[in-house]
Amino acid sequence: MDELKGLLRGAGEKLLGEAMNAAAGYIGNAIQEMMVVKKEAAVPRILPSISNMKVLGEKGSGSRYGGQVQDFNTLRSECLQNGVLFEDPDFPAIDSSLQFSRRPDRHIEWLRPMEIADNPEFFVEGYSRFDVQQGELGDCWLLAAASTLTQDPKLFFRVVPDDQSFEEDYAGIFHFRFWQYGRWIDVVIDDRLPTYRGELVYMHSTEKNEFWSALLEKAYAKLHGSYEALKGGTTCEAMEDFTGGVTEMYELNEAPPKLFEILMKGYERNSMMACSIEPDPSVLEAETPQGLIKGHAYSITKVELMDIVTPNTSGKIPMIRLRNPWGNEAEWNGPWSDQSPEWRFIPEHVKMEIGLTFDHDGEFWMSFQDWMKYYDRVELCNLSPDSLSEEQVSGGKKKWEMSVFEGEWTAGVTAGGCRNYLDTFWHNPQYVVTLEDPDEDDDEGNCTVIIALMQKNRRSKRNMGMDCLTVGFAVYRVTERDLAYKPLRMNFFKYNASVARSPAFINLREVSCRFKLPPGHYLIVPSTFEPNEEGEFLIRVFSESRNHMEVNDEEVGVGKLDERIIPDIPEPSKPTPQVTALEKLFKDIAGEDMEVDWMELKRILDHSMREVMHQEGFSKDVCRSMVAMMDVDASGKLGFEEFKQLLTDIATWKAVFKLYDRDHTGRISAMDLREALNSAGYKLNNRILNALAHRYSGRDGMIAFDDFIMCTVKIKTMMDIFKDRDVDGSNTASFNMQDWLEKTVYS
Repeated sequence: MDELKGLLRGAGEKLLGEAMNAAAGYIGNAIQEMMVVKKEAAVPRILPSISNMKVLGEKGSGSRYGGQVQDFNTLRSECLQNGVLFEDPDFPAIDSSLQFSRRPDRHIEWLRPMEIADNPEFFVEGYSRFDVQQGELGDCWLLAAASTLTQDPKLFFRVVPDDQSFEEDYAGIFHFRFWQYGRWIDVVIDDRLPTYRGELVYMHSTEKNEFWSALLEKAYAKLHGSYEALKGGTTCEAMEDFTGGVTEMYELNEAPPKLFEILMKGYERNSMMACSIEPDPSVLEAETPQGLIKGHAYSITKVELMDIVTPNTSGKIPMIRLRNPWGNEAEWNGPWSDQSPEWRFIPEHVKMEIGLTFDHDGEFWMSFQDWMKYYDRVELCNLSPDSLSEEQVSGGKKKWEMSVFEGEWTAGVTAGGCRNYLDTFWHNPQYVVTLEDPDEDDDEGNCTVIIALMQKNRRSKRNMGMDCLTVGFAVYRVTERDLAYKPLRMNFFKYNASVARSPAFINLREVSCRFKLPPGHYLIVPSTFEPNEEGEFLIRVFSESRNHMEVNDEEVGVGKLDERIIPDIPEPSKPTPQVTALEKLFKDIAGEDMEVDWMELKRILDHSMREVMHQEGFSKDVCRSMVAMMDVDASGKLGFEEFKQLLTDIATWKAVFKLYDRDHTGRISAMDLREALNSAGYKLNNRILNALAHRYSGRDGMIAFDDFIMCTVKIKTMMDIFKDRDVDGSNTASFNMQDWLEKTVYS
């Protein structure tokens, strides 16, 4: 036993040293070393159903991963049929799968488990924290979350499917599931693992022949592009990827006044919770006089308002039950510790209800007051509603209400920066959340709401030099009258202060904060700190009572022409010199057939629009698109009547362009695109505006006249195609494949 404890302590020292070197300053070091506990009994097979499951590489999987779609069951069947072991072409056993910044410092050999150990097994006597030991990679944040995951069978088997083993249907292929930005993704890997001198280099189990944890780490590395991409992170990040929850962290010296209530509600909702004491940089695994270990994570296993009866009074005392990272005799020795005299004031029936034991199992009770005094940090992972089983709900656990939306910041369009940049701030995506009912137990009639802003796909792009953006959000109280405007414009933000905001703008994957707000409508504006920083994001709102959330954005459709727009065109119905000149120009260029193709149209337009065009005039593509827009019979040419209508449209768009070309440079800012298209009579939302900006603006965020015309031509054409098929005005249209291709390819 002493020898085993020495080995385990050595493993802990290795982890702490790695964590202090590689993770200095991590916000997530609260749970750095949840390492060693005794083995638990084998758990019966559980196969939870997961909605919205995607396969890595599948469209809509939430990942920019560029490989082919890989279905685990299909690939395993093919390998078994062909009598071969799977070799993953998308995450090959080569150096670039290990590191992207440099080559490994020694020869790494990729071996399958049967080449590493005799009788390899996926699980040995079930699964536990024993199975999560750190190797040479600085991903202690991932280990801590994996250790915590082993506490809940439903959550564990959702991430680690147990339909795989080294005995039944073994084909060298395994799969794991991770939550990524609102979707669960199934990641397939082969079982070739990096080794040096026959030993696993990275995550491993204390049992040499157990491999679920090493394979889990490999699948997570594949998801992000390489093992090196896992260096540096927060436990919050991995806990979210394992559960789909929203995390919070509190420094206890700056804790909110109702922290115990927050912990109680977290426990009622099955939140994963852990706390830690700051490590002593000069002493490894320093133990305090009270028996607590610094630099390690303690799981919070129960939060209770406990009945207490003393000779002089009776009442309730806030208590917390904790478990140390080793599950051994290292326990708290202060008040309410095992066998301490305080327990004589607790009625026997209460002791039975809380399952009180005094075993040397690493689990112990503390008063909330002492816990606040001796610990430094606590982390909560609030689980999404689908993480609780029916049994847990019927047993008294409560669910969060959740709303979630995906969004994007696009330079020059929807990347407006923070409130410091008032002129552009309103261009950021906007979301309205309605809180209807206050919390059941809130005396002031307020609602608990957690808002979390998560950046998407940043870790997997590290090899391209992309780190996290500096992000945050602001929350505004809004009225029904305010919500008549979609989105809210600059004047609203100029004269209204936020009622809540993220604690800071910070370059973490996720920024989250808990608020107490009265029922009502609230506008959430997520943003980067600086304008024109591009990225994708996920905005989530958790509340105790039901919430309703929607995008505060324009409804796509046709609007009114801006009253300021006065097209500079002749009135065709009146025989003026202007009309006569126009007809003559058309006849001279069109020739005998009185029709113009795109080249002839270009000559006419370049002449008439020369004051706003560059030297080359209109491009070939825009002229062809203009012909297609007006060409009802698909002849590739326009007659005079079609030409007159086209000229009216172009004159209108030219007048719009001149209105927003304030500097007379022949270019407008993409940030003005929404307003310019509104002036032209088109109402478009952020998703369409982002697409248009990607398609038609330059790298400097400016749109030339030629591109603006192309943009408006495309919008008008597609709207006309749609309206032609929307026969009953229901805002829906039906096309078969041939119809759609015929209509869109030509346009």
